[in-house]
Amino acid sequence: MSENVGGEASLLKDINNLFGDKSPDEARELFTSMRLLLSYYKCAMMEVETKFRVLNEEFSLQYDRNPINAIKSRLKDGVSIREKLLRKGLPQTLDAIEENIYDIAGIRVVCSFYKDVYYLEEALLKQDDITLIRRKDYIENPKPNGYRSLHLIVAVPIFLSNQKKIMKVEVQLRTIAMDSWASMEHQLLYKKKVERLPQIDRELYKCAELCRELDGRMDMLRQIMIEEN
Repeated sequence: MSENVGGEASLLKDINNLFGDKSPDEARELFTSMRLLLSYYKCAMMEVETKFRVLNEEFSLQYDRNPINAIKSRLKDGVSIREKLLRKGLPQTLDAIEENIYDIAGIRVVCSFYKDVYYLEEALLKQDDITLIRRKDYIENPKPNGYRSLHLIVAVPIFLSNQKKIMKVEVQLRTIAMDSWASMEHQLLYKKKVERLPQIDRELYKCAELCRELDGRMDMLRQIMIEEN
């Protein structure tokens, strides 16, 4: 009994954090709808992740190696979604979420080599149930701080018991070196309330350039191995 009371208290806290400015009945209804919507995004994320795992297995059988080193997934929580709606000046509605926020469901695919990124992109987008919504290539055109990754927003259908829904998923494709740089940069600077010194930005950019050089050298070695065999 005490566990149920605790669970109810936690649920009420979540509702209040999300929709404390609404009446209790409105807040509960919105919260229930939000949980259902997030379950749809989770299903879409699982669909895309499965597609990459199938591609990885197929590539392994054909070429005796795996293009994917790791797959990571994450689902934004309700509080983060609400904060993003507020930052964008959007209404707190499910329609506003589905139409304007593209990164609720996220898949990060960490590849072994630079060229694997584009191979996997092409293979994914060839699939007839995947629709490309947006593409940003930060590998060919890095951010000013040196960040490199290929970002795709794709739409994928999920099949429920009585309907089909089209959901959006953000896909990030990067190499091991790119992922290491991004992870360390995140650890150094994420939500740190410190002044961004020019020296920090310069050093981060130099590290990003070293990672790019590493990717190039490793891809060159891979090509030599292919030609030798």
